[in-house]
Amino acid sequence: MEALKMRLFAAVILMVLAVSAVQNVAAAEAPAPAPASDAAVFVPTVFASLTALAFGFLF
Repeated sequence: MEALKMRLFAAVILMVLAVSAVQNVAAAEAPAPAPASDAAVFVPTVFASLTALAFGFLF
């Protein structure tokens, strides 16, 4: 059971790192959103929420 938790934890961390790398590449090509736009805040918030839920289920 403990090994399963560690594998899931590693998978979540790798997923967050991969998403972060993809966002950095996409951010270099896309223009900046307008200050009134919430587009830049929404995607990281979703992944932070999913990560928090994963930690809640694991520990």
